[in-house]
This record gives sequence, structure tokens and C-alpha cells, in this order.
Amino acid sequence: MTPSDDPTGNPISPLEQALHAARALVLADLITGEVAQADVVSLVEESVAQRRWWVEQWPEGVDYVAGLVAQDVQDALLERYGRWPLCPVCGSGDPHALDVEPELGPDPHWVCHKAGVQVASVGTLGSATGGASSS
Repeated sequence: MTPSDDPTGNPISPLEQALHAARALVLADLITGEVAQADVVSLVEESVAQRRWWVEQWPEGVDYVAGLVAQDVQDALLERYGRWPLCPVCGSGDPHALDVEPELGPDPHWVCHKAGVQVASVGTLGSATGGASSS
């Protein structure tokens, strides 16, 4: 069985591979921020389901799924709990969230617009925060 096969030995489509990767990247950042409780993981699953439909309609958007899932979860968390992920770069002033850039493009990153810096790729916030909480 290769990594692109499911347990039955059938190949996994590029769409499913992208969705699984997006889920894993966003969950890694949520775990880093210590906010990966069950209800938050459900937000990730809801986004993945919605993005599955979106990419089925626009297959060329498959490379954008990780950034879109990250933005979806960030928006849902803002509505329910507050800003996430908080910027680990700016040590003073009002706490503020990082943004995903590009908003619609491949290779999404968390960016601090206040400091004008790229903080980490989506899925690697732990490397930018030393594994510390960003919530």
C-alpha cells in the first residue's frame, strides 16, 4: 500500500489528499495554540466538508484548500471564542491575530501585518512559537 492508497488499496484522489493535508496542517496549528478541543476540531471538519464541495466545483483550486480551511477555522473561532492565532512576534501593544496570506493561493503562511513579517507556514506555528501557546 502506498501513501496515496486508502486501506482498501484504492488510490486516494488528489482532492482527498489535499483535504487530508489541509486538515492536518490546521490541526497542527490548533494543537500548538492549545485550542484543539473537540468543538474546535468540529469546526475544522465542517470547513473540510464545505471545501470539498468548493473544490469539486473548481478543481483548479485544490492547491488553495489549506489556506482556505485555515481562514474558515480562524473566522469561526473569532465568532465563538476570539482571535486566533495571536501574534507571537509583537511583544507589546494590543494582542492581534495573524492573517493567512495569500488569501487565495498556494503555500499559505501566517503573517503579522502590524510588524510586516511572515511568521510561519500554515501547519508550522509551533516552530514560530517554540511550541508555546498562541491562544
